[in-house]
Amino acid sequence: MLKKRIVVLSGAGISAESGIKTFRDSGGLWEEYDIMEVATPEAWERNRDLVLEFYNQRRKQLYEVEPNDAHYALVELEKAFDVHIITQNVDDLHERAGSSQVMHLHGELKKVRSSVDESLIYDLDGWELKAGDKCEKGSQLRPHIVWFGEPVEMIPAAAELSGTADIYVIIGTSLNVYPAAGLVSYVLPGTPIYLIDPGEINVGYIPGVRFIKERAGTGTRQLVKELMGEV
Repeated sequence: MLKKRIVVLSGAGISAESGIKTFRDSGGLWEEYDIMEVATPEAWERNRDLVLEFYNQRRKQLYEVEPNDAHYALVELEKAFDVHIITQNVDDLHERAGSSQVMHLHGELKKVRSSVDESLIYDLDGWELKAGDKCEKGSQLRPHIVWFGEPVEMIPAAAELSGTADIYVIIGTSLNVYPAAGLVSYVLPGTPIYLIDPGEINVGYIPGVRFIKERAGTGTRQLVKELMGEV
């Protein structure tokens, strides 16, 4: 018998409980940086050293934090369900917790890529990417991150995956970041949808959604217990 498929869309709120800050909580600032000065193609062209330093600090922070209860709860679901995670986050906390099927919409912090050939992607050894670190074609390596103003290449695959869900779970996202926020529209009519977030979110446009107004750890653990009890 095939396992039911759960597709999870996770956002910054799930990582925040591990200590990773989100710029949307501080008026466009991320760890005191103006996001437009460090996370756009124009910023890269204007001040490459600043961009490299910003992501080096984010990477260093990532090595200092651990997955939290929400990440581990999702791993437990794999005992009874076919679980696929679509994450807006660039950290590797889902993987470190043990989730086996994770799709990153916005890139991965521990990877770097060529600045002339985006198909050349490398795992970064350690947390520091320096000026002068080059790809095999001789160009400067850049963070493997989708910056503001760049296309989100993984959206079509994420939309297709969303359409295969038997259960759809949204965790820790305000559903304000597009195109990711539009993925819920690809979920087939009648599919149970759960949204876990402590904030005030307009969910009126999502038919039949059950809004669990809790922090990621508490709400995810609650839902997982409920879903596992149904199996």
